Formats: sequence, C-alpha cells, structure tokens
Amino acid sequence: MSKYIALAALFVGLGTLKIGVIEGAVDNYAYDPSYPYADGTALVSQSPVTPAPKSKNVFVTAYSSQVEETDSTPYITASGSNVRTGVVAANWLPFGTKIKIPELFGEKVFTVEDRMNKRNADKMDIWFPTTKEALRFGTQVTRVEIL
Repeated sequence: MSKYIALAALFVGLGTLKIGVIEGAVDNYAYDPSYPYADGTALVSQSPVTPAPKSKNVFVTAYSSQVEETDSTPYITASGSNVRTGVVAANWLPFGTKIKIPELFGEKVFTVEDRMNKRNADKMDIWFPTTKEALRFGTQVTRVEIL
C-alpha cells in the first residue's frame, strides 16, 4: 500500500513541477499570431528568429544571353540549367526558390537559377530571350513575392 502512496506522491510532484514550468514560461513568452508556426494556442518567444520575408521591394533588371551580359557560357545558368523564360538571377535567394512579380507579370512564377555579379547582392535580374526585350524592360523597383 505504501508503494502506491509513494507512487501517487511522485505523480502529484511531477504534475506540480510541470505546472510550475508552464507558468514560468508564460512570464517570458507571449502569443505572437504573426509567427509562422503559431496556431491559436501557441506560446512563442517574444523575440523569435525572423523568418525570410514573404515579399520584398527589389531593384529588378533584365538580361539576355550575351557574353557581354553574362559569361563565356551565356545559355547555361549558374545552377547548371539552360536559360529559358521564367529564369531569374538573385544572389540573396537559394537556387530553386519560386517567386512572383505580381505588379509586372501577374501570377507568372519565376525560379531562381542564376546569379549576378557579387556587387548586386540585393538585386534581381530577369532573363529575356533577346537583348531588345531586356532593354525594353529596363530597370524597375517592384514587389517580389517569395513562395
């Protein structure tokens, strides 16, 4: 019988310890609905790691497959694929990242498969089939949505 009483006391003690830990957590944490993993009851740190922005205003330029604009292999991207419509170069996003540029291209999805000169660390370059089209696009600042 004393074995059962000791076991019950242990469970009660563990329950009190667990409640104390949770109550302590409430003092140092707050519900943050903007945190990407929060649900209706989640407690998250008041200073969570900031996730990558879902959209960002970016200085966007255009390029075509000219040695003068790229390198000695103008039809091969830095990721090793062939250039084609929908390819963008961006140093600040990993290869394979899907993006949209809704103000300029609506719902068209682009893929980061190329890189720019390192001095353009925060810019984006869209591939066009001809130099004429790239020049017509010019340079624009627009919102880029990261998917």
